[in-house]
Amino acid sequence: MLRVLFLGVLAPAGLGLPAPLQPRPLSSQCIERDCFALFQGPATFLAASQACERLQGHLMTVRSSVAAEVISLLLSGGGLRLWIGLQLPPGCGDPGHHGPLRGFQWVTGDNRTSYSKWARPHSDGAPLCGPLCVAISAAGDPAPMEPAWEEQQCGAEADGFLCELHYAASCRPLAVEPGAAAAGVAVTYSTPFGDRGADFQALPVGSSAAVAPLGLELECAAPPGEAEGRWVRETPGAWACSVESGGCQHGCNESAGESRCLCPAEAPLQADGRSCAEPAQHPCHQLCQQFCVPGPPDAPTNYTCMCATGYRLAADQHQCEDVDDCMQVPSPCPQNCVNEQGSFRCNCYPGYEQQDGECVELQDPCFGNKCEYECQPVGRSEHRCVCAEGFVPVPHDPNRCQMFCNRTSCPADCDPNNPESCRCPDGYILDESSMCTDIDECSSDLCSGECRNLPGSYECVCGPNSVLAGQIATDCDPIKVGGDRTEERTEDGGSGEPPGSPPPGGATPRPPPAEPLHSGVLVGISIASLSLVVALLALLCHLRKKQGASLAEPEYKCGAPGKEAVLRREGAERTPQRL
Repeated sequence: MLRVLFLGVLAPAGLGLPAPLQPRPLSSQCIERDCFALFQGPATFLAASQACERLQGHLMTVRSSVAAEVISLLLSGGGLRLWIGLQLPPGCGDPGHHGPLRGFQWVTGDNRTSYSKWARPHSDGAPLCGPLCVAISAAGDPAPMEPAWEEQQCGAEADGFLCELHYAASCRPLAVEPGAAAAGVAVTYSTPFGDRGADFQALPVGSSAAVAPLGLELECAAPPGEAEGRWVRETPGAWACSVESGGCQHGCNESAGESRCLCPAEAPLQADGRSCAEPAQHPCHQLCQQFCVPGPPDAPTNYTCMCATGYRLAADQHQCEDVDDCMQVPSPCPQNCVNEQGSFRCNCYPGYEQQDGECVELQDPCFGNKCEYECQPVGRSEHRCVCAEGFVPVPHDPNRCQMFCNRTSCPADCDPNNPESCRCPDGYILDESSMCTDIDECSSDLCSGECRNLPGSYECVCGPNSVLAGQIATDCDPIKVGGDRTEERTEDGGSGEPPGSPPPGGATPRPPPAEPLHSGVLVGISIASLSLVVALLALLCHLRKKQGASLAEPEYKCGAPGKEAVLRREGAERTPQRL
């Protein structure tokens, strides 16, 4: 019957496929109760869909990357173009409003998906008109690519198609003991959708297994409503214990060349010779709420009811009631006890945690801290130091705080006992209102190029005539220190960035290395020192001349010598003669 079905599915009149003696998929994969099969041969979308329906399935839906990986395994590197179950109904629509499927729908009638892999992006604004169908292709050079989706005319013929089939239950491959496999025992499986082979991860119900050379034929079957099937046969009794434990539910015993199934005590073997019936129970199991202990064989009507730990027999000696463990003396918990059905739970008071059954007081993570301002707990065991407003932690000593301001003005840090004692961050100056105002370094012509004032600092954009043309620095005319190397003159202008922030280049600032003084620098220092000595000597001469002069003489006494003589004669003529 199965062969007739496949001949009907893949007949040349229906699909244009050749009709081999044993029609079967090119490849297949089964994952639990879902199977996927690849059929090769020219077929239109309609013919391919009908072929899958005759197998009680449908064209494959690719809703996730897992399904795409299954397709890659089925293709095994072949560059085939295959139909999948995705189609666009007749009519035109805007693909921008139809999500990842562009308005296409699965043959199951929905458009749910978390995956799409279109070969070409659709042009914006252009309407997409159906009917269209989707084929996948993994062709690539030199290696096949991930299967991509392409819109095709539904009447065109593809190289084959992919079917998806769902089953109510599945069986695992037969378990064969290593010794039997070494002796040449091999299993060949046949699936309901026509695939045959020895390598399957799961077999759907209706699959058959042929075990050679034992001549054993088994079938995968499952009771209604169960998802896990079992290998069975119509003939009752166990088969070879080396294959699936002879099909026995409990145990298999093989002696004198004959296999026999075993069942637990008081559990009789059923008619199939492989299943075990439920053991007969004493009537007391229906009378006791939890456990029943039957009496001796000579007194079959005697029994005793028992209860699990945490319960005790009620007054009727059949029911079980909870024991309040928290009422025990002493209490089973070190602090707080919470009773539960058949058990209890121990809790600790706030500020305590349970360790090895004991409640241990939580230690304050800020206990014994060295924070200069305030300690803040982080979790149960860590802490961090925080600073007051206007202060930040010192980068290399986070326990201490230092002043910081990133605005043009900030309140000064004043001593509450001495308001006149105030201080400001570097790069700021104290005004009369106890405010720290940013110093505008750009007003002092510190830059030969463009100057940018920053809170607490400044920066220069060096001009084209500078050695550092186009760079940002605090001095565009660095001092030559030998060779082609230069050293930038720096000024203590404070900082507008939080302590510890890296410079714009990302490098950590380091103190400049000690360099020997250039000979030109030494000459300049000598000339400056000599000029200072000359100026001091001139000042000393002027002071001594001034001290020796008469207090009555006018201040213009130090004028030219000629002018001084004329003035003295005129003074003598005007002086009256004494009688």
